[in-house]
Amino acid sequence: MNNYFPSILNDAIGPVMRGASSSHVAAAYRIGKLGRDYMGGELTKVLIEYDPNGSLEPTHDSQGSDMGLFTGLMGWDITDDRMVDAVKHLEADGVEVEIAITDYGAVHPNTYKLTLTNDHESCCILAISIGGGIIEVIAIDDLKLSMYGDYSETLIWSEDQELKAHLMELDSVDSVLIHKGIQGEVIQIKGQSFIDRDMLPENFDIKAIKTLAPILPIGSSAITDLPFTISEEMIAYNRDKNLSLWQLALKYESARGNISEDTVFEKMREIVQILDKSIDAGIQGTQYMDRIYPAQAPSFKEKMSGNSFLNMGLYNDAILAVTALMDVKSSMGVIVAAPTAGSCGTLPGTCLGIANALNMSEDQKIKAMLSAGLIGVFIARMATFSAELGGCQAETGSGSGMAAAGLVTLMDGTFEQCISAASMALQNTFGLICDPVANRVEAPCLGKNVMMSGNALSAANMALAGFDHLIPLDEVIVAMHKVGQALPCELRCTGKGGLAMTPTAQAIERELAGQ
Repeated sequence: MNNYFPSILNDAIGPVMRGASSSHVAAAYRIGKLGRDYMGGELTKVLIEYDPNGSLEPTHDSQGSDMGLFTGLMGWDITDDRMVDAVKHLEADGVEVEIAITDYGAVHPNTYKLTLTNDHESCCILAISIGGGIIEVIAIDDLKLSMYGDYSETLIWSEDQELKAHLMELDSVDSVLIHKGIQGEVIQIKGQSFIDRDMLPENFDIKAIKTLAPILPIGSSAITDLPFTISEEMIAYNRDKNLSLWQLALKYESARGNISEDTVFEKMREIVQILDKSIDAGIQGTQYMDRIYPAQAPSFKEKMSGNSFLNMGLYNDAILAVTALMDVKSSMGVIVAAPTAGSCGTLPGTCLGIANALNMSEDQKIKAMLSAGLIGVFIARMATFSAELGGCQAETGSGSGMAAAGLVTLMDGTFEQCISAASMALQNTFGLICDPVANRVEAPCLGKNVMMSGNALSAANMALAGFDHLIPLDEVIVAMHKVGQALPCELRCTGKGGLAMTPTAQAIERELAGQ
């Protein structure tokens, strides 16, 4: 991701979505949406191929990769409540659908190979899911390229040298890249808007033009001047400014997206409101047949009001909110991948659960989520949110570090205490594996979300009490990533190790498959 700078609202706190896994559902949806654009919305056949040596082969159905792709190919929104039946709608539109397991030498565990056909053409798209819904298209047919969905992309098949020079002079163009393929040269234009044929002089020799719309809420720009990209740079930047972490988050995201700080704040308000609504829905109770756990939050809420329960103070409020969000996720309700769908409870459940219990204002919640989001940017930049690459420490572990900074913000802690809390929380997550029972993002995922909530609470109080985090945040993030990469692939969301291979888990998987 050296050529992509993470965004708080794109990558750390988002996307807003339905489904079990952002690496599967949200990423696949975005890939499908780009594929639909490339084919002009016309499809007669879809072939999806997963490599047997990757992480998606055992999980593409149960964790929603197929559903996400079909939803994107239909052109629907990722919160559309019809998405569980997207393949039926695709087939009803006359599209032939095939899913195959093929050894095509995928170099990334989360690789999608998509062959799309219509009456006029066919294309093969190769894309990877990086974690938290972040994707990169790495090839279209024989063209090796890079697309994150953060620009309006225009592809022009032409070898006209004058055209290339002309494109560079257009104000709406951020970059022009040349790719050589079997069918000749292709010009890739990243910009703030598309390049239409009508915008170009008629004398240019152009064989074909395709446009792909951005799929991310916050776009990129070549003129972006980021104040910092890692926490060490942020600390140096803030040395003579004495800004709070949430204020620095506003400055970063404003520069990253070329939008005002007020716009960033209000976009986060929308996120907080969605999260509060989802927490309330989870506490009221959710109904959905195709899951392992029944709704858990209502019974926890009931126990909290009785005397036969351990009194853990605010931690119980956090557990309730974390569980409510996980219940909503498992019932295909609307959630926010913060930073991922599998860890959607840890950060927002902890911060908003505590804030609601203390009757804090909406603005205080927004500031906490902004602080958490900036920590997430550093993790996305130097490590990963993908369990397939780093185990559960990349998901609930990351969420825990982000939540710790958010909690310190809620308690009016200092900038230094926020960084310290994030560092300590992340240090406690090393080695946390991902071993989903029956390839569902439910067990032991719920327990790990709750456990990492407690880790965030502890780290926040330790930081507020002046404990020394010892290891700088950036060094912790890099070390965490190395540990995650060292985990055996069986313990990185493949369903091939840990609890997933116990006799009971295997029996649950067979039972669910037979339903």
